[in-house]
Amino acid sequence: MKAVGLYRYLPIENEESLLDLTAEKPIPKGRDLLVKIKAISVNPVDTKVRQPKDHVEDRPKILGWDASGVVEAVGESCTLFKPGDEVFYAGDITRPGSYSEYQLVDERIVGKKPSTLSFSEAAAMPLTTITAWEGLFERLGISKEKDKGKPILIIGGAGGVGSIAIQLAKWLGLTVIATASREETEDWCKQLGADYVINHRQEFAPQLQKSGFNGVHYIFCLNDTDGHWNSMAEAILPQGKICSIVENSENLDLNLLKSKSVTFVWEFMYTRSMYQTEDMIKQHELLNQTSTLFDEGILRSTLTETVSPINANNLRQVHAKVESGKMIGKIVLEDF
Repeated sequence: MKAVGLYRYLPIENEESLLDLTAEKPIPKGRDLLVKIKAISVNPVDTKVRQPKDHVEDRPKILGWDASGVVEAVGESCTLFKPGDEVFYAGDITRPGSYSEYQLVDERIVGKKPSTLSFSEAAAMPLTTITAWEGLFERLGISKEKDKGKPILIIGGAGGVGSIAIQLAKWLGLTVIATASREETEDWCKQLGADYVINHRQEFAPQLQKSGFNGVHYIFCLNDTDGHWNSMAEAILPQGKICSIVENSENLDLNLLKSKSVTFVWEFMYTRSMYQTEDMIKQHELLNQTSTLFDEGILRSTLTETVSPINANNLRQVHAKVESGKMIGKIVLEDF
C-alpha cells in the first residue's frame, strides 16, 4: 500500500522530512478495524512528532492522527462496526498513523462518519472535536443545566480546536469570549458563534472589563500556556477552572491560583488510547454524539482548505502551513 513516512526527523524544508513509501497492508485482529483511508487532516501534533531530533528509525514512522474512510475488514472481537461502514477517528499516537492507504484502529475510538459531511469535511473534525468535547465536558465539567450563560474564555479561537470549541460552548449555552489577533481570525470566530472576541496579544482582564466582565468562570487555553499564564490567573474568577492542551516549557506558578481556589487541569486526547483506560469507548460514544450534531446542523465542519493527492510533497507543504501558526480552521488532504 502507499504511505508517507519518515526515517529521520528533519526540518520540513528538507525533502527527506517526509517520504513516499510502500508498506505492507495490515491485517486486523481483536478489536481493530482495517480502514481504507479517504481523507486525512494535519494537526499541530503531526508537526511536533516530526520535529528535528537526533534519532533515526529502523522502520518508517507513519504520522497522521485524523482520518475518515470506509471499514474494509474487522478483527474477530469487533462488535461496533462492519465492512462497508463509513467512519471517522483520530487514532492512537502510539500506533502507525493515517498517512497510508489502509490503517488499523481500535473500534472503541472510532465514530460513525456524519452522513451529511463529505469524507474531507469529516476528516477535519475528529481530533479537534474529541479534544474540545473532553476539555469542556470532562476536564472543566461544564453542563447545560448549571452553566447556562456563564462566560468562558477560549484562547486561540480560530485554530482547529478553538473552531469546534466555540460551537460546542454555544450549544452548551455559555457566553463565549474567544481570542484572535487578526481581522480574518476575529471574523472567523464570530462566524462560528463567539459573542465577544478579544486580542490575545494584550492582557485579558482590561479587555474583559471593557466588555462588561469582571472575569470568567472557565478558561480553555489552546495556545501558549506559558505566555498567557499570568493573564489567565488574573482573568479567572474565584473557584473557576482552567484547562490547557498546550504543554508548558517553564515552571507554572500555581501559587497565582491559590487564593482563588482555582482548578487547573490538562486535556490530552490520547490519554485513553495510550493507557488503554477502562473508559476508552467514551471516544466512540462522543464521536457518535457529535456525528448526530453535525447531521442536525448544530455543528459545522471547520474545513477551510483541501489538497489532493495525499503524497509527501503535499504533506510537506501542509506541515509548513500548520507550523506557521497562522492557520484558520483545518486543512485536509484527500485521495492517494
